[in-house]
Amino acid sequence: MTDELATLESASRQLAESVRRLIDATVRTQVDAATLAAAQAKIDAVTGELSAAPMPDSFGVQESDSGRPMAWGNVMIGVRNPIAPPLSINHGADGLVWSDFTLGAAYEGPPGHVHGGVCAMVLDHVLGATAHQPGRPAYTGTLRIRYLRGTSLGALRAEARVDRVHGVKTFAIGHLADARGVTVEAEGVFIHPKDRGSPG
Repeated sequence: MTDELATLESASRQLAESVRRLIDATVRTQVDAATLAAAQAKIDAVTGELSAAPMPDSFGVQESDSGRPMAWGNVMIGVRNPIAPPLSINHGADGLVWSDFTLGAAYEGPPGHVHGGVCAMVLDHVLGATAHQPGRPAYTGTLRIRYLRGTSLGALRAEARVDRVHGVKTFAIGHLADARGVTVEAEGVFIHPKDRGSPG
């Protein structure tokens, strides 16, 4: 990675983290209407600055000059995406894939708990990471979710492993857990398309 790209990545990561704190503060603030209006004016001004040179489409997966993939806009791992928790995906020698992360107020569904759709999205990504290979992406074919109980907001862990492989299909199983144990179980089928440019 070039020094320029490393500097841009670091700045992007820090900006996204600042916006995450802003989102959390926006959800939980109890300031008065005048303070909200003043904050909105400042945010609109910064939005104007950042909008001065937008890319024409979504970030997608771009490549650095060295060919390194950059999924900076990804909703789960994107360093530029403040909606991303973000997840840091780890691969163990035993085939286990896991991520330790925190979900706060922005991800709330039932009071004090993570929205069920967010749980599914996290597990889709972590299970999918068992099938992804450098230069050979895998796409979700099916994802089955079983909710055992509510997932508390806060520190969480998602784990997955390959159950079996059949042709272009990888069958993966995994779960999401909070401090009290497993909350959601999942199993999915992830497909390596014959045509890398198509998810079908």
